[in-house]
Amino acid sequence: MSEHGSEPAEVRISAELACCMVSGPDGPLEIRRIPNPEHRLESEWARTSRPAPPAVLQPLAPVPGTVPLGELELIDALLSDDIVVADGRTPDQYAKYTIPGAINLPYTRPEIALEALGCRRNGDRWDCAEARPVAMFCNGPWCGQSPSAIRKMAAAGFPPEQIHYFRNGMQGWLLQGLSVWKPGTDTTFHV
Repeated sequence: MSEHGSEPAEVRISAELACCMVSGPDGPLEIRRIPNPEHRLESEWARTSRPAPPAVLQPLAPVPGTVPLGELELIDALLSDDIVVADGRTPDQYAKYTIPGAINLPYTRPEIALEALGCRRNGDRWDCAEARPVAMFCNGPWCGQSPSAIRKMAAAGFPPEQIHYFRNGMQGWLLQGLSVWKPGTDTTFHV
């Protein structure tokens, strides 16, 4: 029951947003929350601890100047044409499912990210004057994949203030009951 009547309250992304459509490579993709308020994570994402290293808590800003994001800010980035949303996980992790509309820029290949974002190689450095801003994520607050890529990109010349970091990653996204997408398909689903 809702506090204002007998109908159950709708599960929403925010007070203003029930769902939204973001651009995918094959057309629009829907993001919404799982409508069941009793839903619980029971998959690998329900684990609170992982062996360290490599799984250690990551800072909100892997490089000074990096812009931290929450789920709502990441959704705003997905709805914007100005920011590239990038999954920094390995290609096999990305292929299983990802945040709708994200492209894969694997942390193991920062040069791919630099090129995809509009940087040009200039000797042993990169010219990123024309680079597009990027919002990066990986598995969660304990995952070092996208922070590693962010550090390498900044060291190569990518402006840290153009890097947005969703530290909560896939674990935080799924904890909020938000839709995921299997690349190569045109539909979203819930885990």
